[in-house]
Amino acid sequence: DGSFHRFTPEVSMQVQHQIGADIMFAYDECTTLMNTREYQERSLNRTFEWAKRCVVEHERLTGERSHRLYQALFGVVQGAQYEDLRRKAARDLATLDFDGFGIGGALEKTELGTIVRWVNEELPEGKPRHLLGIGEPEDVFTAVENGADTFDCVAPSRIARNGTVYHQQGRFHITNAGYKRDFRPIDDECDCYTCQHHTRAYVHHLFKAKEMLASTLATIHNERFIIRMIDVMRESIIEGRFADYKADFLGRYLK
Repeated sequence: DGSFHRFTPEVSMQVQHQIGADIMFAYDECTTLMNTREYQERSLNRTFEWAKRCVVEHERLTGERSHRLYQALFGVVQGAQYEDLRRKAARDLATLDFDGFGIGGALEKTELGTIVRWVNEELPEGKPRHLLGIGEPEDVFTAVENGADTFDCVAPSRIARNGTVYHQQGRFHITNAGYKRDFRPIDDECDCYTCQHHTRAYVHHLFKAKEMLASTLATIHNERFIIRMIDVMRESIIEGRFADYKADFLGRYLK
């Protein structure tokens, strides 16, 4: 309505508590790669001060709502692509009573693994490390390899709405003419609702007819594809064959 609202660390915690989020994130400033080193340093200090205020407010709200299920609070590690700033941010946040940590901020995909490793070498053992905004299969493998535990990303649903679907042999655009009379599932290996009940030709038709069901079915498949990949990845880590699974999966997916 055009009105102004001031958001503070305290307001952020209050809103997230009211929503009932299982995992909340401390209020932080997400810089860009265009910001100067001097600005990145100021921002990092600002984010740490906000983090301390978030912890205090979170503890206060948790005490008032002791009858509700506990809501976890994660701190967010910033620092762009500067190794010393990333490590400092991780060490500083580790001194606060967070339930886990989010790795966020500006970074180039080519530096993803290196930056995740820097951060995880500094964070305390035994607390989850969540990578913010990363969800493409190849990026997930890189992040897991360097210590990330969980992820969130809109990519699977965003590309699904545009007709792009994941497949073991690489993603493809189901709106292409070649799928008009393709009566196979999107992925023969997938156990999702879409692949079990509908064909590529039908989903292709829905997109061409501009039916809302098209993006729904594509999203169901893409989300399930990523979850299955993570499930198998977890099993491979437990069984000590992560490197083999990574090589096999990416060898097919990126060919």
